[in-house]
Amino acid sequence: MTIPRKSRQNPAVREFILRNVPAHPTDIATFAAKEFGLTRQSINRYLNRLEDEGLLAGLGKTTARRYDLKPISATCEQVEITQGIQENEVWTKYIEPVAKNIPQNVKDICYYGFSEMFNNVIDHSQAANSIISYKQTYTDIEMMVLDHGVGIFEKLQKHFGLVDQRTALLELAKGKLTSDEVKHSGEGIFFTSRMFDEFSIRSGNLFYRKQRNDDWGWLIETEDYVEHFQGTVVTMKISTDADWTTQQVFEKFTIKDDDGGNPPFVKTHVPIFLGKYGSEQLVSRSQAKRVLARFDRFQEVFLDFTNVPTIGQPFADEIFRVFQNQHPDIRIIATSTTPEVERMIAHVKGQSGGLLPSNN
Repeated sequence: MTIPRKSRQNPAVREFILRNVPAHPTDIATFAAKEFGLTRQSINRYLNRLEDEGLLAGLGKTTARRYDLKPISATCEQVEITQGIQENEVWTKYIEPVAKNIPQNVKDICYYGFSEMFNNVIDHSQAANSIISYKQTYTDIEMMVLDHGVGIFEKLQKHFGLVDQRTALLELAKGKLTSDEVKHSGEGIFFTSRMFDEFSIRSGNLFYRKQRNDDWGWLIETEDYVEHFQGTVVTMKISTDADWTTQQVFEKFTIKDDDGGNPPFVKTHVPIFLGKYGSEQLVSRSQAKRVLARFDRFQEVFLDFTNVPTIGQPFADEIFRVFQNQHPDIRIIATSTTPEVERMIAHVKGQSGGLLPSNN
């Protein structure tokens, strides 16, 4: 009987290669050799072994060789939306069997995100079926939920009588927005988008992408008919070594209940740039009122001014003096402000006669 020789490869080197190869597909050998003070020949032995284990895929020869992470497991299914279908049953049948050897906290996040997004398809899309997918590599898990029904932004625009679909996205970003309050709390997308490393929604002519460490996210609009997407597609991506939990994300936007019940969702984060259209500046009271809609449902509001270099006096006055005086129990906190924005906020607060505490 031949006893396999125990590998002498350093686990730290293997981990470094696998975690960094997505960003360094063509120079990973040089990058890793420099990091650990090893020769390229030594790193090539690691690369060869990782290929043999099915974790990496190499293409090309010698200096032109490119490496990519190889899927460990994957599935793509078309699911018919029948009466009585349950999102947890779809997870158990199609997704859970291919979720291989992942930490429980990551699995919990994946279950929460998938079940919330698929439930939206069931209850809101009016679609006949949905396409779901799951792909897992050594470093990441990526899931998709797609339907060709009524798009999410169109649905919200019509239900709430909003001026356009972009305003629907602004309201969705605040949380507590649903077209069916009997079945939904309006919290699913808000929390899901903050649990995953990357989260995106594409519907109609809007594409919204959010990264976990980048609270404001970014938006792409297109008027090109070819780019118009009928329905909704949601993608969610998370690292397999994510160290946070669903509970930690919930706690960030809730307060403790002294009675031991479920803590209420009372904090929100609003990316102010979603209140802009095209190249317009945020200057008017009507723009401010659009941003302020439904603030009375929260106790604490973080207004993120990322990518907003300046604001007009009427815009600032409506939020930081008029609204704040009318709602003194709601704490408004301006974040990621430029010096110009800070000066305008300070200016309108000064006009309140010192009634308002500084939130900066």
